[in-house]
Amino acid sequence: MGRYAPGDVVLADIPMGRACKVRPAVVVSAGEDGTLEVVPLSSRAPADTRSTPIALEDFVEGGLDIFGTSYALTAYPSTIRASAIRGRKGRLTAEALAGIRRPAGKRRG
Repeated sequence: MGRYAPGDVVLADIPMGRACKVRPAVVVSAGEDGTLEVVPLSSRAPADTRSTPIALEDFVEGGLDIFGTSYALTAYPSTIRASAIRGRKGRLTAEALAGIRRPAGKRRG
């Protein structure tokens, strides 16, 4: 089991309704008990909920396999265990993480 920190972008089993889907997510906080609060990422801006745009310039290392803007779905936080993570894709800048932690309403890119 790896150690993950706020700002890490990971691929993880994220609860979506009654099932879990493997999808990219941003680690928002890490608990001492091994739990992580994450928000999922989407390649499409949602029309009906809060989101924070994430561009390639928002990464200090790594990135996602898409070249356009992704959207942190801040309205759908989840708590997962580190064992649910399948891989690490990169790390966001402190400014990008701050925008996810304190979204100013609905933002679109």
